[in-house]
Amino acid sequence: QVQLAESGGGLVQAGDSLRLSCTASGRDFAVYLVGWFRQAPGKGREFVAAINRNGSNTSYLDSVKGRFTISRDNAKNTVYLQMNTLKPEDTAVYYCAAGLQGEVYAKMSSAYTYWGQGIQVTVSS
Repeated sequence: QVQLAESGGGLVQAGDSLRLSCTASGRDFAVYLVGWFRQAPGKGREFVAAINRNGSNTSYLDSVKGRFTISRDNAKNTVYLQMNTLKPEDTAVYYCAAGLQGEVYAKMSSAYTYWGQGIQVTVSS
């Protein structure tokens, strides 16, 4: 059993940066694939970024490549999402998720068993 808690969201202006954190409780966090998803008002949940168990491989939504960076510190049971050059279209509730599926499934929400409650990120123009 893993419980996930997101932090670091808020209201920023276009061009600003934020760093989201996803901290896990429970054991063996290092065995989990971890992803970030987001859901904007009136839209479905979409994949943003994922990182494999040891942090050696990452994947991103095309629209955030070069602006967002996912990383993890297994000693701290934490995954980070550094978001730079934020745009109004990045406004959404952001969720972190953890699962035991292979990283080939990283972009699929069904690959993840545990989800955080979500945190709001609002980017004003």
